[in-house]
Amino acid sequence: MRDIRPKKRVLALGSAGALVTATLLAGAVSAPAAGAAERHGQDREAQGAAIAADRAAKTGIDWKDCPADWGLEKPIQCGWVSVPVNYAEPYGKQIKLAVDRIGSTGTKEERQGALVYNPGGPGGSGMRFPRRVTTKNPLWANTAKAYDFVGFDPRGVGHSAPISCIDPQEFVKAPKADPVPDTEADKTAQRKLAREYADGCYDRSGGMLPYMTTPNTARDLDVIRAALGEKQLNYLGVSYGTYLGAVYGTLFPGHVRRMIVDSVVNPSRQNIWYQANLEQDVAFEGRWKDWEDWVAANDASFHLGTTRAAVQAKWLQLRATAKKNPLGGVVGPAELISFFQSAPYYDSSWVPVATAFSKYVAGDTQALVDAAAPDLSDTAGNIASENSNAVYTAVECTDAKWPTSWRKWDRDNTRLNKDYPFMTWANAWMNLPCATWPVKQQTPVHVKTHKGLPPVLIVQSTRDAATPYAGAVELHKSFKGSRLITEKDAGSHGVTGLVNPCINDRVDAYLLTGKLDTADVTCAPHATPKP
Repeated sequence: MRDIRPKKRVLALGSAGALVTATLLAGAVSAPAAGAAERHGQDREAQGAAIAADRAAKTGIDWKDCPADWGLEKPIQCGWVSVPVNYAEPYGKQIKLAVDRIGSTGTKEERQGALVYNPGGPGGSGMRFPRRVTTKNPLWANTAKAYDFVGFDPRGVGHSAPISCIDPQEFVKAPKADPVPDTEADKTAQRKLAREYADGCYDRSGGMLPYMTTPNTARDLDVIRAALGEKQLNYLGVSYGTYLGAVYGTLFPGHVRRMIVDSVVNPSRQNIWYQANLEQDVAFEGRWKDWEDWVAANDASFHLGTTRAAVQAKWLQLRATAKKNPLGGVVGPAELISFFQSAPYYDSSWVPVATAFSKYVAGDTQALVDAAAPDLSDTAGNIASENSNAVYTAVECTDAKWPTSWRKWDRDNTRLNKDYPFMTWANAWMNLPCATWPVKQQTPVHVKTHKGLPPVLIVQSTRDAATPYAGAVELHKSFKGSRLITEKDAGSHGVTGLVNPCINDRVDAYLLTGKLDTADVTCAPHATPKP
């Protein structure tokens, strides 16, 4: 999910939640595994996926130069793959998925096929993945010799039959209400916004909602594999892309050749998705403190205090000031959380976030406004942000059953907010549309090893905020023969994109030779950012 960072994060609903958090997670599903009728439904979907893949293998992909406004330079090429909206009806309504690729850079003898990428979300586009070759990203130079790099917009995302839940300009309007409620009336207002958002998803995209699930996206991935002419899939998934990979590996174990999952969503059925978001709140608080410690250690650069407590006091002061009088008339607590949360997300945001904060404290309010406020003139960016949030919501809400009792939501989030206040309420409001979701919610796939699944490489940092470490341990248990590389005392989300030879060399070795270490590996952390 590393490559899908928008330049600015915008809050979802009313004051609802942080889009970044959205960007995190991953979706679940399949049909409730209870009765014979449901099993029959899954059988029909499996048959439908086989029919669609067979059709795609015959059709292939008509590769052409990418449309000029897609921002993908030559020699990257673009094309389309048709998939059924509903795999139980493979000859019914079809949608087209946008795909792109760049050919491998090595010799014919070095080529090993296509490497398909998903950056996370749900709601993230993988279309920029081939640019790792055109921009000469050194971490991927060896892999690029052996593989075509292939990206795609998942169903509902970007150019692939995009869905929407609210007018994009309304979606980004600021300031939103403070996500942390002061009164019961504040909670009532947020509940109303969440219900209206869920209704808006149905009004604007109701035909797609029942089919916006992780298992369907996994089936789409298999159709893309077939359209590429590949007998087996080579796959790199980050963040929610790890859950997509886990579901794909469960549904299509014999179709996997090599799979790397990086920054892992806990695939346990009990975790998808309500519990996953609560676990995130705890992990975000821990990583927020790591960032504050780093800011304090670099007080000579930022002048925000020499202790974590001092930095936190300045943050609370900023929050209170913006609540009383939004900065520039548009940046209140909701917008601040949306901007500041990128620091616990990614180490690459540590310096920019601390710099904007430091400038504000030194008297330059505009720098922080420029960083945190939505840009209403960026209509294309706002459409993309709204679409990303719509897909996030649709997949998470449709993938799994969510609590419908407001008392449970209120109790769980009130309790968590006491000790983990940074993200808890923002995350709760963002996900609350799932409590009144207007289409049937599914039962997550039981992720496990089936015959034919090769060894999977799992990569995870111990202090990841978006996908806590326990998720990697759980997937490691679920996928027999997998190997886990742990980056100790680090917490940036998306480990394979960072310079850490202990990890980079093993990723290369696995993709190029299929070889894994004989045991799990622990790596020292990558370098800490320098101000």
